[in-house]
Amino acid sequence: MNRREFNRRLRFLLSRPHPERMAILAAMTQQEQREFRHVWRIYARNAQVAPASDWRTWLILAGRGFGKTRAGSEWVRELAEAEPAARIALIGATLAEARSVMVEGESGILAICPPGRSPTFEPSLRRLTWPNGAEATLYSAGEPESLRGPQHGYAWCDEVAKWDNANSRAMRAWDNLQFGLRLGELPRCLATTTPRAVPLVRKLTAGRAGDIAITRGSTEDNTANLSARFLRDIRTSYGKTALGRQELDGELLEDIEGALWTRALLESCREPAPSSPLIRTVVAVDPPATHRGDACGIVVCALGEDGIGRVLADCSLEKPSPERWARKVAQVAEAWSADRVIAEANQGGDMVASVLRAAEISLPLKLVHATKGKVARAEPVAALYEAGRLRHVGLLPKLEDQLCGLLSGGGYEGPGRSPDRADALVWALSELMLAKAGSPKIRTTG
Repeated sequence: MNRREFNRRLRFLLSRPHPERMAILAAMTQQEQREFRHVWRIYARNAQVAPASDWRTWLILAGRGFGKTRAGSEWVRELAEAEPAARIALIGATLAEARSVMVEGESGILAICPPGRSPTFEPSLRRLTWPNGAEATLYSAGEPESLRGPQHGYAWCDEVAKWDNANSRAMRAWDNLQFGLRLGELPRCLATTTPRAVPLVRKLTAGRAGDIAITRGSTEDNTANLSARFLRDIRTSYGKTALGRQELDGELLEDIEGALWTRALLESCREPAPSSPLIRTVVAVDPPATHRGDACGIVVCALGEDGIGRVLADCSLEKPSPERWARKVAQVAEAWSADRVIAEANQGGDMVASVLRAAEISLPLKLVHATKGKVARAEPVAALYEAGRLRHVGLLPKLEDQLCGLLSGGGYEGPGRSPDRADALVWALSELMLAKAGSPKIRTTG
């Protein structure tokens, strides 16, 4: 096929809707298909191609499996091949993620470039160099100062909602990038992410319409490239839950008015790993009132040498029998080397103690009795978050959804019938951060 015929057929393909385009390609010979194999705009959905408007930042805010990484890689490739002088920043949550996802991943830059037009990757220099001279450099959003000084004409920022929010690192990395994004006539930045209500994502979605173009999408938009079984199973598991709406539908979840916890507050206290040695660890249990649908909240918390409390894990179970949740508590306590198990005993203290004893809980057991409502018990713990005295280690989405559903005026508007996970967290942190020595309510069993 000569160049004139190739361009004619390409224009025709691009003029057709995506499904029709794919059908035309499927009817071509293998040789003809090879001719068009690396023309991304043929295969891309409209949402995966840069908008035609005069934007400075393009934000792709979409669910898992939407094709965000492929869109980012192809955008970078198009820029690099078109501009030999292009200088591009590739920024991930960490350098390891920038390399493993943006560069070497299945949909990364090296995988999608045609033979003979692929860039050379020099890991030690964090640099990609195309045959025409265009360059891209890798950066970590966790090191904002590394972006102070370098100049670029373009940038691709991946999973910006995952960038480290401690000490405003994510915002500082973004701001430093913007100051250095000044090469060429039209500097531009692409940000790809699954939505979370972190400060940086909120800033981007609130940007001026002329400066930012926002593409939204869901996992199902990429049905043609995803396993039917995966789609069925993931929807069965998460459906229209808060986590499903965020991770699959690409919905940016807003805070409930009057909630004790906001998502921005929780993001501000997140750290990837404990930043201080732990001196005391407890496992708190909110046993289900029945085994016919209630969940059992099981949460691990610890106190650090720095005086900061940390939520380490949410090991809660859905619809467990007494024997199953008790066995789970025993396993969790052993795995985390806990010093004590805290269990709410309002549904029958002797029953709770005997069930845990049967599961061979050898740790001291403290049975706590709720004399106040869930919200009243939670308010002092929420105040500790506001005071900066608590941290979440990693992501705890189901637990955090429940926290954001507890209302200061009383009541619960979160997922599920009851905030079982949140209640267990409150018991654990109350023990670590608020309990008075010598409380007469302590009862231990060996």
